[in-house]
Amino acid sequence: MTNPRLLPLYATIAIFLVACVICYAQFPYMASTRVLGNLLTDNAYLGIVAVGMTVVILSGGIDLSVGSVIAFSGVFIAVLLRDTGLHPLVVFALLLVVTTAFGAAMGGLIHVLEMPAFIVTLAGMFLARGAAYMLTIDSVPIDDPFFTMLQKAYYLMPGKGRLTLIGVVMLLSVVAGMVIAHRTRFGSSVFALGGGVQTARLMGVKVGRTTVGIYAFSGFMAGLSGIVFAIYTGSGYPLATVGTELTAIAAVVIGGAILTGGAGYVFGTLIGVLTMGLIQTYIVFDGTLSSWWTKIVIGGLLLMFIVLQKGLLRLSTARLAGGAA
Repeated sequence: MTNPRLLPLYATIAIFLVACVICYAQFPYMASTRVLGNLLTDNAYLGIVAVGMTVVILSGGIDLSVGSVIAFSGVFIAVLLRDTGLHPLVVFALLLVVTTAFGAAMGGLIHVLEMPAFIVTLAGMFLARGAAYMLTIDSVPIDDPFFTMLQKAYYLMPGKGRLTLIGVVMLLSVVAGMVIAHRTRFGSSVFALGGGVQTARLMGVKVGRTTVGIYAFSGFMAGLSGIVFAIYTGSGYPLATVGTELTAIAAVVIGGAILTGGAGYVFGTLIGVLTMGLIQTYIVFDGTLSSWWTKIVIGGLLLMFIVLQKGLLRLSTARLAGGAA
């Protein structure tokens, strides 16, 4: 019998395939590698940060700081490249240390003070955005030869589609996230924590270390997403990526993860991100629909998946009750 927890993932894949068929039926060119390359490039930063968000949600937590961390990352990179002689790779390394430490600090506060993740990461959201404003209030263009090379790096696929460097980074991040979440002891601890703190402790999970690791990983992925976003836009701007944390959460839920934790798949998050990107691409190709339809459709999908998850939880509870009887 099919595991009920797999049904949201199957539903996500089915919706994505149906959307692909509809798009191809109306606009056959959407099946080209050029559109695929653009889809991966345009959603690379979102896909990366959504991987980190998936691990957080699997643990039963939430991270509202990631959008601000991405904006801070872009500003950090732009300002340091403008005002110092550091190589971009050194700046990237410094940034990832800062964002990982920031995430770890939030995880430590959540565990030590036993505060809700919502409150701690909400504070983190304001702190990161404020830090970005302290660095600059203006958009700072990035003018660096190495950076330009990263922007122009791509692999020419059959059909002349361009698989860009940041698209490859996003795919590699998803693969890394799948291994970490589903094939490591840390991933098992994350799932156990999603089932409840007391249950995790009974299973021998080191709750504090795991919680710090979860938010450190989310901070790292947000920093990496900020690097990719800076490469994508070629600038740093403190007002960038407002609301990206909510979009990332939507992608994770549409990808089949349960908001209460303990169930979900990183691969499902990738499908969720691509589904959202496909909706935007369809609207661009149509040319007559308002861009707000993207939000409306995503909202409808999100509501549908929440209802589906609620139904599955009731089904699982009923099965457990039947088994106990």
